Amino acid sequence: MPLPVIECKTQVAAVRRLTAEILEVDLAMREPAEFTFEAGQWVSVPLGPKTVRAYTITSTPASRSQITLCADVTPGGTGSRWFRALAPGQVVEFKGPTGGFVFNRADPRRPLFVAEEIGIVPIRSILWDLYQTGFGRPATLIYWGRDPSWLAYDGEFRLLARRYPPFEYLPVVREAVGGWQGEKGEAPDLVERTVGSVAGLIAYVSGGGQMINKVRQVLMAKGMERKAVKWEKFW
Repeated sequence: MPLPVIECKTQVAAVRRLTAEILEVDLAMREPAEFTFEAGQWVSVPLGPKTVRAYTITSTPASRSQITLCADVTPGGTGSRWFRALAPGQVVEFKGPTGGFVFNRADPRRPLFVAEEIGIVPIRSILWDLYQTGFGRPATLIYWGRDPSWLAYDGEFRLLARRYPPFEYLPVVREAVGGWQGEKGEAPDLVERTVGSVAGLIAYVSGGGQMINKVRQVLMAKGMERKAVKWEKFW
């Protein structure tokens, strides 16, 4: 049963710059004191009478008294300017939780996660939630960025792969700069090269619409059913 959407009031506890253009903000719950959501969901923040922006929760459901949002502020629009201006102590109101890009633990299929840059946010929440709560089963993440500086959570996933061996992490970049040691190319190409049989596989793909469509085409060409590819479109 879906969780009810509620109105919340929070206060900015901290702001962090993960990369030059990707920011995180911690929001301490005020009204209500706790917020319940599923990993992968997002909230709606009103920025004006007719302006609302959606931000995906990057923290896990284990933290109910404080949630963390993450955003790419490159576009420079209304939402980007608002996110850049956030500062400790500021009041932020939102409605949530919303969204169906969530993992079904009862599904026995092996998950493949594919993320493009800021599209990693819901998958970051899902993966940490799974492995911190005893999931224990194999899963693979393919995480793409135009260059290494766009892989905001690269270090975290390398740690996750060391801590939980059933988790396989495959970062890939278009431009291998700064002594990059890893895959080079595009996400759909890496899916093509690394995914053999799609039997018993379910995919969660998050990022731009073009990438999502290409990954879906690759997997369907290997025999995967369309409905076995779950997706979250960021742009």
